[in-house]
Amino acid sequence: MTDNIAPVGDEHAIDAHAHAHADAHAHAPRTLGPGGPVVSRLCLGTSAWSRARFGAGPIDALELVLDAAAGVHDGDVHEGSVHEGDVREGNVRDGVSHEGDVRDATGITFIDTSNEYGAQASEAYIGEAIRRRGGLPAGVVLQSKLDRDPETGSFSSDRMWRSLLESTARLGLDRLPMMYLHDPERIGWDEAFAVDGPVRALVEMKERGLVDQIGISGGPAPMLQRYVETGLFTAVITHNRYTLVDRSSEELLNSAVNRGVSVVNAAVLGGGALARWPQEATYYAYRETSPAMRRAIALMGEACQRAGVTLSAAALQFSTRDARVVSTIVGGNSPQQVRDAIADDALPIPAELWDELETLVPDSEVWQEPPGSSWP
Repeated sequence: MTDNIAPVGDEHAIDAHAHAHADAHAHAPRTLGPGGPVVSRLCLGTSAWSRARFGAGPIDALELVLDAAAGVHDGDVHEGSVHEGDVREGNVRDGVSHEGDVRDATGITFIDTSNEYGAQASEAYIGEAIRRRGGLPAGVVLQSKLDRDPETGSFSSDRMWRSLLESTARLGLDRLPMMYLHDPERIGWDEAFAVDGPVRALVEMKERGLVDQIGISGGPAPMLQRYVETGLFTAVITHNRYTLVDRSSEELLNSAVNRGVSVVNAAVLGGGALARWPQEATYYAYRETSPAMRRAIALMGEACQRAGVTLSAAALQFSTRDARVVSTIVGGNSPQQVRDAIADDALPIPAELWDELETLVPDSEVWQEPPGSSWP
């Protein structure tokens, strides 16, 4: 399928960290894919939204973001909105919602979900919130992903079409601006590009006008880069691999930008490793950390403390200040987590700290995919 697809653009050098124009980038419009919708620099992540954790819902963080996008004010809050959650959290006093709730979330208008998140609950929560409002608030961009069969693991074309229909039914939407193929590292390249494989199905969805644009989302950076280089995709999601302590996706980011592919960066805290300092980081990206990685995180935490900055803020801004990253996915498990992410992104960080943090990056041999890695 990819034999007659020519690479888009030429490979050429881009500033390794692309931060020279960070201030201008902070205020520049960010579009998802060529000619796509404008998205916010922070994207609400929903991978942890399950019925086991949140019951029947609603998800207060989602209500917060949607209310803010719709311009809902204190007197206009509907039943089941974030303000009920704020009462539970103690953010509402004497029946009045005070400054620090809806207005704090006005910076997020981009939401990421997937067919399989929370055993399908994530999309269901979002769909329920959309229906309560009579539609998705103007300016809010929602993206999702095609997932394998939860029981058989199949990535067949038939399964991909079922995944699309399941997602649109749960969300109550006829089409989405961006749909990704999710975690294709679970199958081989040939299977992915087979006539009855997932890539052909996703391309056909775009050709039929069922989704506006298509992307690729997964783990191994070399794999994602290979998909990007087919020229078929206009967005890529990388996770845990472009952070303060792991630069496995550096080459991927350059390759994507050179081809006009939008980069969405996820898990910039490495599964919490960069959020818990001074607690020792025993795990990073779902696996046990090496001594070198633990030491690097500890030294970075100490450097941030000396500068009066939290390590989590530096970890987030490492991504958001990079001109190659269109949006950074942040956790959305509570209104406070959303507010904290917005506050961390706005925290002034001195240039001297960035310089010091670069000297503390662990050797590439402890990254998930050191330079020169290949896939499969």
